[in-house]
Amino acid sequence: MKEEFHRIKQLPPYVFEGVNQLKAKYRTKGDDIIDLGMGNPDMPTPNHITEKLIETVKKPKTNRYSASKGIIGLRKAQAAYYQRRFGVKLNPETEVVATLGSKEGFANIAQAITKPGDIILAPNPTYPIHQFGFIMSGGIIRNMPASPDEKFMISLENEVCNSYPKPKVLVLNYPSNPTCMSATLDFYKDIISFSKKHELIVLSDLAYAEIYFENNPPPSILQVQGAKNIAVEFTSLSKTYSMPGWRMGFAVGNERIISALTRVKSYLDYGAFTPIQVASAAALNGPQDCIEDIRQAYKKRRDVLVSSFGRAGWVVPSPDSTMFAWAPIPDKYKELGSLEYSKLLLQNTKVAVAPGIGFGADGEGFVRIALVENEHRIRQAAKNIKKFLLNK
Repeated sequence: MKEEFHRIKQLPPYVFEGVNQLKAKYRTKGDDIIDLGMGNPDMPTPNHITEKLIETVKKPKTNRYSASKGIIGLRKAQAAYYQRRFGVKLNPETEVVATLGSKEGFANIAQAITKPGDIILAPNPTYPIHQFGFIMSGGIIRNMPASPDEKFMISLENEVCNSYPKPKVLVLNYPSNPTCMSATLDFYKDIISFSKKHELIVLSDLAYAEIYFENNPPPSILQVQGAKNIAVEFTSLSKTYSMPGWRMGFAVGNERIISALTRVKSYLDYGAFTPIQVASAAALNGPQDCIEDIRQAYKKRRDVLVSSFGRAGWVVPSPDSTMFAWAPIPDKYKELGSLEYSKLLLQNTKVAVAPGIGFGADGEGFVRIALVENEHRIRQAAKNIKKFLLNK
């Protein structure tokens, strides 16, 4: 028996695989699965973006290799977005790089800046790449609270002052996947002040910048004066413009870190297909009312989910941002744990959710529910769940 590959040994079993296998099994039998598990946007990409893609793909030269760090027009478009949305000025030549989604950006920045044994501070629970990108690069994870509050700052000070070697990187994710928590600009000011003092690199995942529901737009950490000295932020077009399969994201901020990411990417890829980059620039530069349309669609789904699940006997806290709800397991099923509860729910209701344990040990006791089905389907999910809860 050959020994397992070193990097593969660093990864835990894929928690979601059990649920995915059950979904596949039931679908093979012809069952209708209401899949609220994967955060895979289902709404169509706005027409002006797809039309630009079609127009560009017909041009013969656009089938050639592209630019790994993104074509200049796309990087300028992202810089313009940061200027109008956050009031942050970015140099598109040195402070912006296009990534194949924010997930790829995180994985490659980990490769670029991590040496074996580096201490990385990352929230728990969190989106898996925030931890495992660094684990695969030889880093050692120290868990941080997911909540952007005083508890976080106390934990941060304890880790920095009591760890050896001293932590190198702090990962933030607000609005958070999976907890839906949001951060304030004051919190970011405290983070930057502390991180400058202790020479921490800060990586902020702002993938849900435009998916918010209470007229309180999430801030960027780069709005803090001097943040670009130590921070890089990741954004994505996947949720903002309903472009998940297009795989287009960005890393922006500190010139030295962006340069390191750009150099690593230059060895690994030739960038996204040029027509996708041109269409992505059209998304950022074009009419922005589509963002509000997408936001309102998610808000309606959120409201239907919270109200209908509540009537079914499952109280789901109302998220103020992201395309998810972070729901505590009903008391009578808590002892099962999130993975077994997710399987039980799928078996009995044909509703799929994501077990909280898949986002870290501190996610136990919760499941993540994605707003990726229309309101009618969400109401049907609630009806199925109500029958299950009443019968049990």
